[in-house]
Amino acid sequence: MSAEARLTELQLQLPPAPKPVGLYKPVVIAGNWAYLSGHGPLKADKSLVTGRVGADLDLKAGQAAARLTGLAILATLRDALGSLDRVKRIVKTFGLVNCTPEFHQQPAVLNGFSELMAEVFGHDAGVGARSAVGAAALPGNMAVEVEAIFEIG
Repeated sequence: MSAEARLTELQLQLPPAPKPVGLYKPVVIAGNWAYLSGHGPLKADKSLVTGRVGADLDLKAGQAAARLTGLAILATLRDALGSLDRVKRIVKTFGLVNCTPEFHQQPAVLNGFSELMAEVFGHDAGVGARSAVGAAALPGNMAVEVEAIFEIG
């Protein structure tokens, strides 16, 4: 099943592709690679999920923020490619979790993002290499920031 068909089947609504808030491009296409700049957890009202996991947010809320970040990344990809069906696979994910020094479950938070990619692109193409690290602060106090690299056709 195609990625676009899975979106429909899963009843997922993508937000409008986020616009840059600085001097950068949200996505750069180079050959068969799509490099996605850091994206945050964009809510329907275009605001971000904010706060630190381990203080303001619990693990479940952090995972939900990571999933929202994934939807924003998918929106940017679709906007740049015309269709998510051009994605061959996710290659690499780098995720930052805005968290307290005592919080040590950053990989579990990023599972919210990774599980969405697996749902949309399938287990083989939707699971790639990944790093998940904690951050003392993120721009705008957003809860999660994710950048990713996709192979495209």
